[in-house]
Amino acid sequence: MKIIALFAAVLTILSACKPDADQQATELLAQIEQLYEAQQYKIVLDSIESLRTHYPRAVDARKRALEIWNDASLKMAQADIAVTDSALLATEAQMNLEKDIYKRNMLGMRRDSLKARYEALCGVVRMIRHRTPQNLH
Repeated sequence: MKIIALFAAVLTILSACKPDADQQATELLAQIEQLYEAQQYKIVLDSIESLRTHYPRAVDARKRALEIWNDASLKMAQADIAVTDSALLATEAQMNLEKDIYKRNMLGMRRDSLKARYEALCGVVRMIRHRTPQNLH
């Protein structure tokens, strides 16, 4: 009987020391917020996927993670728009200077591809903003 009581006491102590799922999710969320502040947006999105997978019942952490997800996705898309816009402007400038018709046509294809990418990224930004009307980015 003493052995059973001792075993139950040890189990109680061990289970009390182990953090529960909500606490673990909160700890992961704190790491995600630090990564967000460090502008590591791709890692943030990957970490949020992990949080969703491993802690499906941590509702509060998942709600906050969704806000961070939207913000990180928006910032990534905006940065990608800036890079694409710069490449588009450079390609158009190069195209205007090019005399060789073949090279000019190849640059035209690149320009068209960059324009399509730019428009798609702008659509992504519009969708993110539409999903989060309370946040005026």
